[in-house]
Amino acid sequence: MNYQEVLAAARGEMGPYCKVCPVCNGLACKNQIPGPGAKGIGTGFIRNYQKWQEICVNMDTICENKPVDTKFELFGKTYDYPFFAAPIGAMQLHYGDKYDDNGYNHILVKACADNGIAAFTGDGTDHNVFAGACEAIKASDGVGVPTIKPWNMELVKEKIDMAKAAGVKMIAMDIDAAGLPFLKNMTPPAGSKTVEELKEIISYAGVPFILKGIMTVNGAKKALEAGAAAIVVSNHGGRVLDQCPATAEVLPEIVEAVGGKMTILVDGGIRSGMDVFKALALGADGVLIGRPFVNVIYGAAEEGVAALVEKLGAELKDTMAMCGVHSLKEITKDCVRR
Repeated sequence: MNYQEVLAAARGEMGPYCKVCPVCNGLACKNQIPGPGAKGIGTGFIRNYQKWQEICVNMDTICENKPVDTKFELFGKTYDYPFFAAPIGAMQLHYGDKYDDNGYNHILVKACADNGIAAFTGDGTDHNVFAGACEAIKASDGVGVPTIKPWNMELVKEKIDMAKAAGVKMIAMDIDAAGLPFLKNMTPPAGSKTVEELKEIISYAGVPFILKGIMTVNGAKKALEAGAAAIVVSNHGGRVLDQCPATAEVLPEIVEAVGGKMTILVDGGIRSGMDVFKALALGADGVLIGRPFVNVIYGAAEEGVAALVEKLGAELKDTMAMCGVHSLKEITKDCVRR
Protein backbone atom coordinates (compact mmCIF):
# COMPACT_ATOMS: atom_id res chain seq x y z
CA MET A 1 0.00 0.00 0.00
CA ASN A 2 1.17 3.53 -0.72
CA TYR A 3 0.61 6.44 1.65
CA GLN A 4 -2.66 7.60 0.10
CA GLU A 5 -4.06 4.08 0.21
CA VAL A 6 -3.09 3.80 3.87
CA LEU A 7 -4.92 7.06 4.68
CA ALA A 8 -8.01 5.85 2.83
CA ALA A 9 -7.98 2.65 4.90
CA ALA A 10 -7.57 4.63 8.14
CA ARG A 11 -10.72 6.67 7.53
CA GLY A 12 -12.87 3.69 8.35
CA GLU A 13 -10.94 2.79 11.49
CA MET A 14 -10.58 6.00 13.48
CA GLY A 15 -12.83 7.27 16.24
CA PRO A 16 -15.16 10.28 16.07
CA TYR A 17 -12.58 13.04 16.49
CA CYS A 18 -9.81 12.50 13.94
CA LYS A 19 -11.11 12.78 10.36
CA VAL A 20 -7.84 11.53 8.74
CA CYS A 21 -7.75 14.69 6.66
CA PRO A 22 -5.65 14.79 3.47
CA VAL A 23 -3.53 17.34 5.34
CA CYS A 24 -3.34 17.02 9.13
CA ASN A 25 -3.60 20.72 9.99
CA GLY A 26 -5.91 20.88 13.00
CA LEU A 27 -8.85 22.54 11.23
CA ALA A 28 -11.37 19.68 11.24
CA CYS A 29 -10.62 18.58 14.82
CA LYS A 30 -10.35 22.12 16.19
CA ASN A 31 -11.12 22.43 19.90
CA GLN A 32 -12.01 18.75 20.41
CA ILE A 33 -10.65 17.47 23.71
CA PRO A 34 -10.66 14.59 24.40
CA GLY A 35 -9.53 13.99 20.87
CA PRO A 36 -6.66 15.28 18.77
CA GLY A 37 -7.75 18.94 18.66
CA ALA A 38 -6.01 21.75 20.55
CA LYS A 39 -7.01 23.27 23.88
CA GLY A 40 -9.19 26.36 24.26
CA ILE A 41 -10.22 27.94 20.95
CA GLY A 42 -8.03 25.45 19.12
CA THR A 43 -5.45 27.74 17.54
CA GLY A 44 -2.32 26.00 18.87
CA PHE A 45 -2.39 23.00 16.55
CA ILE A 46 -3.43 25.11 13.55
CA ARG A 47 -0.70 27.71 14.12
CA ASN A 48 1.97 25.03 14.44
CA TYR A 49 1.11 23.71 10.98
CA GLN A 50 0.64 27.09 9.31
CA LYS A 51 3.96 28.57 10.39
CA TRP A 52 5.92 25.80 8.66
CA GLN A 53 3.97 26.56 5.47
CA GLU A 54 4.95 30.23 5.64
CA ILE A 55 8.62 29.31 5.31
CA CYS A 56 9.90 28.94 1.73
CA VAL A 57 12.88 26.90 0.59
CA ASN A 58 15.63 28.30 -1.64
CA MET A 59 16.16 26.23 -4.78
CA ASP A 60 19.72 25.92 -6.10
CA THR A 61 20.63 23.19 -8.58
CA ILE A 62 24.00 24.57 -9.68
CA CYS A 63 25.94 22.04 -7.68
CA GLU A 64 27.56 18.63 -7.89
CA ASN A 65 25.15 15.93 -9.06
CA LYS A 66 25.43 13.21 -6.42
CA PRO A 67 23.16 11.35 -3.99
CA VAL A 68 22.11 13.01 -0.75
CA ASP A 69 22.88 11.49 2.65
CA THR A 70 20.10 11.69 5.25
CA LYS A 71 21.87 9.67 7.97
CA PHE A 72 21.46 11.10 11.47
CA GLU A 73 23.29 10.22 14.67
CA LEU A 74 21.75 10.62 18.11
CA PHE A 75 23.68 9.61 21.21
CA GLY A 76 25.85 7.05 19.43
CA LYS A 77 23.09 5.46 17.32
CA THR A 78 22.81 6.17 13.59
CA TYR A 79 19.38 6.41 11.99
CA ASP A 80 18.41 6.60 8.32
CA TYR A 81 16.62 9.93 8.76
CA PRO A 82 16.52 12.86 11.21
CA PHE A 83 12.88 12.30 12.14
CA PHE A 84 11.22 10.19 14.82
CA ALA A 85 7.71 9.18 15.84
CA ALA A 86 6.46 11.37 18.69
CA PRO A 87 4.96 9.91 21.89
CA ILE A 88 1.17 9.62 21.84
CA GLY A 89 -1.06 7.98 24.42
CA ALA A 90 -4.69 7.38 25.43
CA MET A 91 -5.28 5.90 21.99
CA GLN A 92 -8.80 4.61 22.56
CA LEU A 93 -9.94 7.85 24.19
CA HIS A 94 -8.57 10.03 21.40
CA TYR A 95 -8.44 7.92 18.25
CA GLY A 96 -10.77 4.94 18.46
CA ASP A 97 -11.08 1.42 19.81
CA LYS A 98 -8.95 -0.42 17.27
CA TYR A 99 -5.77 -0.15 19.40
CA ASP A 100 -5.07 0.37 23.06
CA ASP A 101 -1.79 2.00 24.05
CA ASN A 102 0.09 -1.29 24.35
CA GLY A 103 -1.05 -2.52 20.95
CA TYR A 104 -0.20 0.80 19.32
CA ASN A 105 3.25 1.04 20.93
CA HIS A 106 4.24 -2.52 20.01
CA ILE A 107 3.44 -1.86 16.35
CA LEU A 108 5.01 1.60 16.35
CA VAL A 109 8.29 0.70 18.06
CA LYS A 110 9.04 -2.35 15.92
CA ALA A 111 7.95 -0.75 12.65
CA CYS A 112 10.01 2.39 13.26
CA ALA A 113 13.10 0.34 14.15
CA ASP A 114 12.59 -1.85 11.08
CA ASN A 115 12.43 1.26 8.88
CA GLY A 116 15.54 2.98 10.15
CA ILE A 117 14.14 5.45 12.67
CA ALA A 118 12.97 5.29 16.30
CA ALA A 119 9.75 5.83 18.19
CA PHE A 120 9.19 7.86 21.32
CA THR A 121 6.51 6.10 23.39
CA GLY A 122 3.89 7.58 25.69
CA ASP A 123 2.87 7.18 29.30
CA GLY A 124 -0.43 7.29 31.21
CA THR A 125 -2.31 6.78 34.44
CA ASP A 126 -2.41 3.05 33.70
CA HIS A 127 1.17 2.19 34.57
CA ASN A 128 0.98 -0.96 32.41
CA VAL A 129 1.19 1.40 29.44
CA PHE A 130 4.74 2.44 30.29
CA ALA A 131 5.71 -1.13 31.16
CA GLY A 132 4.37 -2.34 27.82
CA ALA A 133 6.26 0.38 25.96
CA CYS A 134 9.49 -0.68 27.66
CA GLU A 135 8.83 -4.29 26.67
CA ALA A 136 8.36 -3.21 23.05
CA ILE A 137 11.62 -1.24 23.11
CA LYS A 138 13.49 -4.16 24.69
CA ALA A 139 12.20 -6.46 21.93
CA SER A 140 13.64 -4.01 19.37
CA ASP A 141 17.12 -4.12 20.93
CA GLY A 142 16.63 -0.89 22.83
CA VAL A 143 15.68 1.19 19.79
CA GLY A 144 13.05 3.58 21.12
CA VAL A 145 12.66 6.38 23.64
CA PRO A 146 10.29 5.86 26.59
CA THR A 147 8.74 9.16 27.61
CA ILE A 148 7.82 9.64 31.26
CA LYS A 149 5.16 12.05 32.50
CA PRO A 150 6.24 14.43 35.31
CA TRP A 151 4.83 12.28 38.10
CA ASN A 152 5.99 12.57 41.70
CA MET A 153 9.66 11.83 42.26
CA GLU A 154 9.19 8.29 43.55
CA LEU A 155 7.13 7.22 40.54
CA VAL A 156 9.49 8.91 38.08
CA LYS A 157 12.41 6.95 39.51
CA GLU A 158 10.38 3.73 39.43
CA LYS A 159 9.74 4.26 35.72
CA ILE A 160 13.38 5.12 35.06
CA ASP A 161 14.34 1.79 36.66
CA MET A 162 11.84 0.02 34.41
CA ALA A 163 13.22 1.73 31.31
CA LYS A 164 16.85 0.99 32.14
CA ALA A 165 16.00 -2.66 32.80
CA ALA A 166 14.68 -2.76 29.23
CA GLY A 167 18.06 -1.63 27.89
CA VAL A 168 16.99 1.77 26.60
CA LYS A 169 19.70 4.08 25.29
CA MET A 170 17.92 7.31 26.29
CA ILE A 171 14.90 8.48 28.29
CA ALA A 172 12.58 11.45 27.78
CA MET A 173 10.14 13.41 29.91
CA ASP A 174 7.35 15.53 28.43
CA ILE A 175 7.59 18.21 31.09
CA ASP A 176 4.76 20.20 29.50
CA ALA A 177 2.37 17.36 30.36
CA ALA A 178 2.12 19.17 33.69
CA GLY A 179 -0.77 20.95 31.98
CA LEU A 180 -2.79 17.79 31.33
CA PRO A 181 -5.91 17.46 33.50
CA PHE A 182 -5.12 14.01 34.87
CA LEU A 183 -1.82 15.21 36.35
CA LYS A 184 -3.40 18.04 38.30
CA ASN A 185 -4.45 17.52 41.91
CA MET A 186 -2.77 14.13 42.11
CA THR A 187 -1.67 12.72 45.45
CA PRO A 188 1.27 12.77 45.89
CA PRO A 189 1.68 15.95 43.82
CA ALA A 190 2.71 15.62 40.17
CA GLY A 191 3.45 18.21 37.53
CA SER A 192 6.01 20.98 37.11
CA LYS A 193 9.57 20.33 38.24
CA THR A 194 12.26 22.71 39.48
CA VAL A 195 15.76 22.74 38.02
CA GLU A 196 17.01 21.03 41.18
CA GLU A 197 14.38 18.30 40.90
CA LEU A 198 15.28 17.75 37.25
CA LYS A 199 18.97 17.55 38.16
CA GLU A 200 18.12 14.75 40.58
CA ILE A 201 16.03 12.91 37.97
CA ILE A 202 18.62 13.26 35.21
CA SER A 203 21.44 12.17 37.48
CA TYR A 204 19.42 9.15 38.58
CA ALA A 205 18.67 8.19 34.97
CA GLY A 206 22.35 7.84 34.05
CA VAL A 207 21.57 7.82 30.31
CA PRO A 208 21.03 10.76 27.92
CA PHE A 209 17.88 12.53 29.08
CA ILE A 210 15.56 14.48 26.77
CA LEU A 211 13.21 17.19 28.07
CA LYS A 212 10.21 17.65 25.79
CA GLY A 213 8.02 20.73 25.99
CA ILE A 214 10.48 23.64 25.82
CA MET A 215 9.07 26.84 24.30
CA THR A 216 11.27 29.69 25.55
CA VAL A 217 14.93 30.62 25.70
CA ASN A 218 14.67 30.68 29.49
CA GLY A 219 13.18 27.18 29.52
CA ALA A 220 15.97 25.92 27.27
CA LYS A 221 18.62 27.42 29.52
CA LYS A 222 17.02 25.81 32.59
CA ALA A 223 16.96 22.44 30.79
CA LEU A 224 20.65 22.86 30.02
CA GLU A 225 21.39 23.79 33.63
CA ALA A 226 19.51 20.70 34.79
CA GLY A 227 21.78 18.50 32.68
CA ALA A 228 19.44 17.52 29.84
CA ALA A 229 21.31 16.08 26.88
CA ALA A 230 18.56 17.22 24.51
CA ILE A 231 15.34 19.19 24.39
CA VAL A 232 12.27 18.99 22.20
CA VAL A 233 10.88 22.39 21.29
CA SER A 234 7.21 21.54 21.66
CA ASN A 235 3.88 22.95 22.85
CA HIS A 236 2.32 19.46 23.13
CA GLY A 237 0.42 19.95 19.89
CA GLY A 238 -1.46 22.87 21.41
CA ARG A 239 -3.11 20.51 23.88
CA VAL A 240 -1.89 21.97 27.18
CA LEU A 241 -2.03 25.77 26.74
CA ASP A 242 -3.95 27.79 24.19
CA GLN A 243 -2.52 30.68 22.15
CA CYS A 244 1.13 29.69 22.48
CA PRO A 245 3.40 30.65 19.60
CA ALA A 246 4.14 27.97 17.04
CA THR A 247 7.27 25.91 17.50
CA ALA A 248 8.65 27.24 14.19
CA GLU A 249 8.43 30.76 15.63
CA VAL A 250 10.46 30.10 18.79
CA LEU A 251 12.93 27.55 17.41
CA PRO A 252 15.51 30.02 15.98
CA GLU A 253 15.90 31.97 19.23
CA ILE A 254 16.23 28.76 21.24
CA VAL A 255 18.87 27.49 18.80
CA GLU A 256 20.75 30.77 19.16
CA ALA A 257 20.72 30.41 22.95
CA VAL A 258 21.67 26.75 23.44
CA GLY A 259 22.59 25.40 20.00
CA GLY A 260 25.86 23.46 20.08
CA LYS A 261 25.49 22.92 23.82
CA MET A 262 22.78 20.27 23.60
CA THR A 263 20.79 18.43 20.93
CA ILE A 264 17.70 20.32 19.79
CA LEU A 265 14.67 18.49 18.42
CA VAL A 266 11.35 20.07 17.45
CA ASP A 267 7.79 18.93 16.82
CA GLY A 268 4.39 20.47 16.16
CA GLY A 269 2.66 20.48 12.77
CA ILE A 270 5.56 18.91 10.83
CA ARG A 271 3.87 16.93 8.07
CA SER A 272 6.32 16.43 5.19
CA GLY A 273 9.95 15.86 4.37
CA MET A 274 10.09 19.47 3.23
CA ASP A 275 8.89 20.55 6.70
CA VAL A 276 11.70 18.43 8.16
CA PHE A 277 14.16 20.29 5.89
CA LYS A 278 12.80 23.65 7.06
CA ALA A 279 13.18 22.66 10.72
CA LEU A 280 16.80 21.65 10.16
CA ALA A 281 17.43 24.91 8.31
CA LEU A 282 16.14 26.83 11.35
CA GLY A 283 18.71 25.02 13.48
CA ALA A 284 17.04 21.88 14.79
CA ASP A 285 19.11 18.71 14.81
CA GLY A 286 16.06 16.51 14.23
CA VAL A 287 12.26 16.43 14.48
CA LEU A 288 9.39 14.45 15.98
CA ILE A 289 6.17 13.74 14.08
CA GLY A 290 3.06 12.57 15.92
CA ARG A 291 -0.44 12.30 14.49
CA PRO A 292 0.49 11.03 11.00
CA PHE A 293 1.91 7.89 12.63
CA VAL A 294 -1.44 7.33 14.34
CA ASN A 295 -3.27 7.54 11.02
CA VAL A 296 -1.01 5.08 9.23
CA ILE A 297 -1.06 2.53 12.05
CA TYR A 298 -4.85 2.61 12.23
CA GLY A 299 -4.87 2.26 8.44
CA ALA A 300 -2.29 -0.45 7.85
CA ALA A 301 -0.22 -1.19 10.99
CA GLU A 302 3.44 -1.91 10.16
CA GLU A 303 2.87 -1.45 6.44
CA GLY A 304 1.45 1.98 7.13
CA VAL A 305 4.55 3.04 9.08
CA ALA A 306 6.76 1.86 6.22
CA ALA A 307 4.71 3.90 3.74
CA LEU A 308 4.92 7.06 5.87
CA VAL A 309 8.68 6.75 6.47
CA GLU A 310 9.24 6.18 2.74
CA LYS A 311 7.13 9.23 1.89
CA LEU A 312 8.86 11.52 4.40
CA GLY A 313 12.31 10.27 3.41
CA ALA A 314 11.68 10.74 -0.31
CA GLU A 315 10.39 14.29 0.25
CA LEU A 316 13.41 15.18 2.37
CA LYS A 317 15.85 13.78 -0.19
CA ASP A 318 14.14 15.61 -3.05
CA THR A 319 14.16 18.92 -1.17
CA MET A 320 17.82 18.54 -0.29
CA ALA A 321 18.79 17.74 -3.89
CA MET A 322 16.78 20.68 -5.29
CA CYS A 323 18.31 23.06 -2.75
CA GLY A 324 21.87 21.99 -3.55
CA VAL A 325 22.76 20.24 -0.29
CA HIS A 326 23.96 16.67 0.00
CA SER A 327 24.18 16.06 3.77
CA LEU A 328 22.25 17.20 6.81
CA LYS A 329 25.18 19.32 7.97
CA GLU A 330 24.94 21.38 4.77
CA ILE A 331 21.38 22.48 5.59
CA THR A 332 21.66 26.02 6.97
CA LYS A 333 19.43 29.04 7.45
CA ASP A 334 20.47 30.19 3.97
CA CYS A 335 18.41 27.29 2.58
CA VAL A 336 15.12 28.93 3.57
CA ARG A 337 13.34 32.28 3.32
CA ARG A 338 11.13 33.34 6.23
